Amino acid sequence: MIDRRQFVASAAAMALAGSSLLALSLPAAAQSVKPEELNVPGPLGDVVLGKADARVTIIEYASLTCSHCATFHATAWPVLKQKYIDTGKVRFILREFPLDPLATAGFMLARCAGNDKYYAVTDLLFEQQKNWAYTDKPVENLTKFAKQAGFTQESFDACLKNQSVYDAVNAVRKRGAETFKVDSTPTFFINGQLQRGALTVEDLDRILTPLVGG
Repeated sequence: MIDRRQFVASAAAMALAGSSLLALSLPAAAQSVKPEELNVPGPLGDVVLGKADARVTIIEYASLTCSHCATFHATAWPVLKQKYIDTGKVRFILREFPLDPLATAGFMLARCAGNDKYYAVTDLLFEQQKNWAYTDKPVENLTKFAKQAGFTQESFDACLKNQSVYDAVNAVRKRGAETFKVDSTPTFFINGQLQRGALTVEDLDRILTPLVGG
């Protein structure tokens, strides 16, 4: 089982070190994978937004402590959701690729919140990233934002002690790294085609317009 004291201590120690692990640029797509392989969900299943029969599927591997991921979710994500997901053109899946124990904890909380609150929790943690992940007391501040999402201290502690959730989050990360060669965040697969780095609105329009048929 997880030693919670070690987990929390490790999370706090790594809070300010994560930036060196992040993707810094957006090079050209380097590879593609078979969509049927990508469509295999992790142990807890995928939390899917959009129509099941959308022409385009976007899978994002992200870390909740990744500043470039937070930039994407602050700038391009609202447009992607409104213009492409909510209109039925794109099916979207966020997958866990934690770069440090804090990100693992954040994803565990999102999973413990349930599928109907998963994106509400991840959106909140991306939006408030600087106010919990990069502070002197990251775990204390993570607790505060978790309580905003409906957790109590007891349910917060119980979630972070849940070995099956911990293992499931890390299984998604491991498969992303080993099977799909994800090595930085954010990494996107758009109908199986790899794109690294924080996509902009312009990037999304350029890539998606021909795929969705205008």
